[in-house]
Amino acid sequence: MAVYSMTGYASTLVTAAADGLSRAHLNVELRSVNGRFLDLVFKLPDELRALEPTLREQLGAAFRRGKIEMRLATQREADTAWPRPTPEQLNQLSRLEGTVQSWLPQARGLSVNEVLNWCRGSAATERLDDVALQATAQAIAALREAREREGAKLSAMLRERTQRLRALATQAEPLVPAVVKRQQERFLERWREALDSAGAAGSVPPEALQERALSEAATLAIRIDVAEELSRLRAHLDEIERLLKAGGELGKRLDFLIQELHREANTLGSKSAALELTGIAVEMKVLIEQMREQVQNIE
Repeated sequence: MAVYSMTGYASTLVTAAADGLSRAHLNVELRSVNGRFLDLVFKLPDELRALEPTLREQLGAAFRRGKIEMRLATQREADTAWPRPTPEQLNQLSRLEGTVQSWLPQARGLSVNEVLNWCRGSAATERLDDVALQATAQAIAALREAREREGAKLSAMLRERTQRLRALATQAEPLVPAVVKRQQERFLERWREALDSAGAAGSVPPEALQERALSEAATLAIRIDVAEELSRLRAHLDEIERLLKAGGELGKRLDFLIQELHREANTLGSKSAALELTGIAVEMKVLIEQMREQVQNIE
């Protein structure tokens, strides 16, 4: 299933007979932007305002999210072409003329011009509301295609960002053990320096000091280790790629996953004990923010 953006534009123009003497041009425009829910706005001429409930059903069946504005405009023009009389029209007119002349013998016969004008006025015309619904259906199909094209671009961009985030996670992973070890050694060194300067080493057994130092170093290692954050970040990236592959209505789920990615990147930055990891965390947050902005446009 495709991924759909909430941004798009479509228009259709349909010409139909409005009455016996004119034609009507119906122009339907659909403009769509992002929105948390489906928000429909209609701008219709007075003669077609009664169609709003039906039009709302049409749009509601085709879209789930986004603010969609529909403009429907009509323009009439005179039709100067003469109609082609049908046998049914001529038979009906002949019967009517015979009835009139049977009652009014002095009535003159109809001229060719009068016959043609009568045929034009009595011609069956297509109702404008039916044409408006047909034009709306065409515009909806065009808007879905436009939103699908835009959704494909967004999907490609998100996949590219997920690959870059994976590369950053891969880049950070081998740095973690070295950073933890370096911070432990620094901690133990400062621990010994503090004990020596305080003169506490002579009053406490060396074994107890060593045990306490190792315990504190282990606590520090747990506090600065970001392996778990990197693992969760990869899991979120896996889920994002799965959703993009499945398609459909996934905007809200993607938005939640982007929030989770941002949380992991923030934790990575706050726990970073080395300049290299801090730089990676900052770059991750830039990519995630770019993803967040684009996810807001996905249905």
